[in-house]
This record gives sequence, C-alpha cells and structure tokens, in this order.
Amino acid sequence: MTHSPSDLDQQVFHQHRNLLFSVAYRILGTAADAEDAVQDAWIKWSAADRAQVADPKAYLARIVSNLALERLRSTRHQRETYVGPWLPEPILTTGDTAEVVTDAESVSTAMLVVLETLSPLERAVFVLKEVFDFSHAEIAEALERSETAVRQAAHRARNHVRARRPRFTADRSRQREVTERFFAAATGGDINALMELLSPDVTLWTDGGGKVRQALRPVVGAATVAAWFAAIGTVTYQGVEPADMNVEIVELNGGPGIVFSGPGRVIATVTFDFDADGRITALHNVANPDKLRAVADGTAHDIGTQ
Repeated sequence: MTHSPSDLDQQVFHQHRNLLFSVAYRILGTAADAEDAVQDAWIKWSAADRAQVADPKAYLARIVSNLALERLRSTRHQRETYVGPWLPEPILTTGDTAEVVTDAESVSTAMLVVLETLSPLERAVFVLKEVFDFSHAEIAEALERSETAVRQAAHRARNHVRARRPRFTADRSRQREVTERFFAAATGGDINALMELLSPDVTLWTDGGGKVRQALRPVVGAATVAAWFAAIGTVTYQGVEPADMNVEIVELNGGPGIVFSGPGRVIATVTFDFDADGRITALHNVANPDKLRAVADGTAHDIGTQ
C-alpha cells in the first residue's frame, strides 16, 4: 500500500508534534499561543518544498522557533499592561518528563517566570541553546540572526537566568511529600502545619488577570501566606462553596501542583518552588479563567526535549 505524500507529511509532522509544542511553550509561556505556533508550523510545513528538507525534525524546530519568537514579540504589550502579576499558563504534564529533572525544571513555573524577564530574542536563544542543545549556528539560522548576535544573546540570557534562578531544587520525592503535607494542612485549615512548610520569606504570586479578584501584588511572609491558604476550607471562593470545591494534587509543569475545581470548571491552580531543604519559597496561583483552559481540557503534555 502506497502512502500519498500528504499522509507521510502528516506522519512526520505528528511524530515531532510534542517536540514542537515543547519548544513553543517554553518560548511563549502559554499553551494557547504555543498551540497556535504549532498550527502555523503545520501550514508552513504543508507548503514547503520537502525535496529541499534534509532533516525534517531540525527544519520543523526551526520553523516553530521563529514563529514563536514573532508571536512573543506581538504579545509583549499585552503582558506589560496586564492587571497584576503575569504568570505562565499552567499545563498538565506526564510523569515521564518528571523523570528527566532538567526537562521538568526548564518548564517549571518558576523558570518560566524568570524567562519572562528576558528580551524575546534572549528567551528564544536560551530555550534553544540551554534546553534543546541547539548550536549557535543552528539558532542563528532558525531565528534569522547572525551567529555573533546569537552568542551575545545566549551569554546575556545565561547570566540573567543564573542570577535569578539558583540551581538547588529539592529532590522530587521530597517535593511530592511537602506538596501532600501542604494540601492536607490547607484543606484542614491547619495554620501551624502550613507555617512549618513555608520558608519565612515565602512569596505568593496570584494571577487573576483582572477577571477574578486576586492580590494585585505579591503576598510575602509565612504567616500571611499560611493564613491565606488555611481559609480555603471555610470561605466561598469565586462563587463556589467550600463543600462544592474539589481539590486534588496533579502534575503541573513538571512537578506536583494543586488544582481547585468547582461544578463544571477549573477555578485555580497552585504550583510551588522549593529550596534545597524542601521548604516552599514561592507559590504561583493562577486563577485567570483564560489561563486555565489547558488544564480544564485535561490533556497531559509530554514536554521532553528529544
């Protein structure tokens, strides 16, 4: 049985789809924009002269990187004028990614928040170089820049990320254990147990995007953050009574996270950042309904880098 070229093209594209999403999501920080970039890559791939394509995987990765960079530039203004803290859009991830610590770390909310402080070019270069191991020459070709410009951007980005993102994440079983204890303490309203799990200068970032009431500035300090979460079981949140609220631990962005849902909708997610001792140093709480679609639709992404 012979395949028409379009069948084969679809197969090749489908084979690399996860990788393309993984690249685009790390560059963009939102699942919706990453999916759009992957769709645009499919359109370009369909129209390309494939006789000229020696390595489909590299070719597709180049297309999607460039599309993601263009898209990041065009969404920049929206992010700068956003109401309250702008957090990345959380995604459900598969346990396989979690086994590869560097893959999981590079898609963690904390890392994506740091990447948000880079220029669009620096961010794209950092993702392709540090996460996907592209050479400077390959990145220069993908992003249509000179190799010198790419080397400079890579250097600036690496220094910037190092300064803001210390490399000492607690081991995964410890992260899971602390998340489970936090979950039990928050749903049980146990303020003292929460205090024990939080670093003294812990910071809670909440993203409501002006759509729901959230803190517009970071909430800092163990006592304040513990009080915020201890109230979960006693207050109506976004119109949902405590009795109707479903809270569960799932894998979000390569690590353990918590999803809050009410009848028929996801209400919020929380992801954590830990210090070397496993204490929680930051919590990222996304409640903007526009950013919860990827979690609500239930698709778990393999965000591996192969």
